[in-house]
Amino acid sequence: MSAHGANGTGPHLRRGASFGDESYLIGRRQQLAEAKKMLRHSRLVTLTGVGGVGKTKLATGVADEVRRAFPDGDWLVELGALEDEGLLAQTVATGIGLRDQSARHPSDLLCDRLRDTRSLLVLDNCEHILDGCAALTDRLLRAAPRLRVLATSRQPLGVYGESVLSVPALAVPEPHRTLRPEAAAHYAAVRLFQRRAAEASPEFTLGPENLETVVRLCRRLDGIPLAIELAAAQLKTFTPQEILRRLDERLELSPDNTTADLPRHETLRASIDWSFDLCSPGEQRVWARTSVFAGSCGLDAVEAVCSGDGIPEESILDLVAGLVDKSVLIREEQGAEVRYRLLETIRQYGAERLAEAGQKPALQQRHRDWYRRLVDRAEAEWLSPRQETWLARLQSEHANLRTALEFCLSEPGQVQEGLDIAASLWFHWLCSGFLSEGRHWLGRALALAPQDTVARGKALWVDGWLSVLRGDTSSALPQLEECRALALRLRDTTTLVHAEQFLGGCALYEGDFRQAIGLLEKAVEGHRAAGDRNGLMTALYQLTVACAMSDDPRAADVGKECLDLCDEAHAPWSRSYALWALGLYRWRQGEPRHAAELLRDALKTRRVVGDGWGIALCLEALAWAAASAGEAEDGARLLGAAEVVGRSVGISQSGFQHLAAGHERTEIRLRTELGERRYTAAVRRGARMGRDRAAEWALYGSSAPASWPPREVAASQ
Repeated sequence: MSAHGANGTGPHLRRGASFGDESYLIGRRQQLAEAKKMLRHSRLVTLTGVGGVGKTKLATGVADEVRRAFPDGDWLVELGALEDEGLLAQTVATGIGLRDQSARHPSDLLCDRLRDTRSLLVLDNCEHILDGCAALTDRLLRAAPRLRVLATSRQPLGVYGESVLSVPALAVPEPHRTLRPEAAAHYAAVRLFQRRAAEASPEFTLGPENLETVVRLCRRLDGIPLAIELAAAQLKTFTPQEILRRLDERLELSPDNTTADLPRHETLRASIDWSFDLCSPGEQRVWARTSVFAGSCGLDAVEAVCSGDGIPEESILDLVAGLVDKSVLIREEQGAEVRYRLLETIRQYGAERLAEAGQKPALQQRHRDWYRRLVDRAEAEWLSPRQETWLARLQSEHANLRTALEFCLSEPGQVQEGLDIAASLWFHWLCSGFLSEGRHWLGRALALAPQDTVARGKALWVDGWLSVLRGDTSSALPQLEECRALALRLRDTTTLVHAEQFLGGCALYEGDFRQAIGLLEKAVEGHRAAGDRNGLMTALYQLTVACAMSDDPRAADVGKECLDLCDEAHAPWSRSYALWALGLYRWRQGEPRHAAELLRDALKTRRVVGDGWGIALCLEALAWAAASAGEAEDGARLLGAAEVVGRSVGISQSGFQHLAAGHERTEIRLRTELGERRYTAAVRRGARMGRDRAAEWALYGSSAPASWPPREVAASQ
């Protein structure tokens, strides 16, 4: 199975695929069997061992072999790049496909999602947030009796009932033993070296002329897989004899000694030191500098952040290629983009080198500056044909955005930058399902920067907006009132217009349509006068909904203006919301079939971008339209699907208070027309479809392909 979802939203494990090539499990047959046996008898199994010993590869191999026993899901959540333990539950929720659109804590959503499932959760690299991992794992296991957790850590989690498997180094031949090549290859360490050596240098073969050297080399490296792979990568430049001699010099050993008295972590450290020394000065600098990235990064980011101070930007590509050849950087293809990452042990080493050189703060600031520019560019281009591209890009950069924000909120004098970045990411928090996390960062930044600034004003209205969208108007109102007061003090009309717009949004979601219309009309005029197309689009959308729900005929013209604006900008995601609002209005006007056409058009885009919240709202409104059109069975089925999809993102079955009346009216009508038994059966059929199958059925009915969802969409669940 792949460790990443196709849409880049997080460290998902793709069901139905393969974890990786079988070479990952060289020499691990016994540990594989032991771990599988432990999982049958224990609900928490932790694989422990030194860095570089292969815990992650073993865990993914185990999960691949047992996944048939977990029909409700299996997910890998990589935690190595997570710096803020407060985001642990959010990270795991994202990893299993939960989009956080509610005011509930992510751990509560996790418990609800996993409660009745037979599923497997793999938590990788827990050691740096051990207490948080232990607490969350304990809670999930208590809430979900059929859940199993497989963790990797340098030490046990310490949770009651935990089974611990210590992952040993790979087997190496005993000293002074004479072996033939075919016999030596039975030892896992030699076999791994042989495999990786052939990849680095295709002409390499294990034979009598180099067998003793390779065996001694594997013993020198104490059978640690990462150390062996780094050494084998050097065969592009050195012979096995040269590698062994240089390693002996690094370990300060004579040819007749072994590393028996050297702790394994020191052996690994020495081998990484040696690999570092074999790099060119430019490669060494890029290795250290790329340690500021979290997760993976694109070449453009490496060029911007890691060049300078003696490294021309045009030389970065060759230096990156050299580090890939040396197995330092891992090259990965994500769709049409090539990205690079460091294994966690290698990244930590690079960070130490960067700190020793006194360059860490400067590189962290360069990293922050690059992502600040990226976010600014994305916000400026949001209402454009690049909406889906920007959504995917920021989802793939989510770990780096976190790192940039953490730097801003941890380093003196940087908090205003953090306010700006967190607020300018409003569309990422909204569209990618990170409402809770967005509020987390905004809350931290606002607490650290109480001064009256334009940046604070923007952060306040974005925080208020996210609260409104989570259905938490009680939290939103104080933020928006403060924002309005601050705008008046600063005489900042832009901030004032946004404050009034989202106060109107509060009124809308609380069902006070008259007040909402008054505030939103003012906001529309303010955005239009300022030439703010992003603000104008969202205000027009909200005004359309408010007019539709109050049967105000202006909804048609306002909705058309919103739709025309989105069409002119070729902005598909925004267009889908304009269509939804117009569909709602047509349903209210007694035109259910016209409404359904508009809603299905909106659903097509929501499905493509994996917008669980938007899909739930489309399914809900389509249920109302079906009921009004006399398609009672379909209406009940759609209500069941909307309920399940809505619950997966933490919203109620009616979405928000302003939609509650439509839901209740439709439910009463369907229960009356179908009778309780048929109604309940239809709702259950809809609930069993799941998000993507329900969306496809709503679009195409019985002609929807039975193989849905395709792999790339399923991965985003």
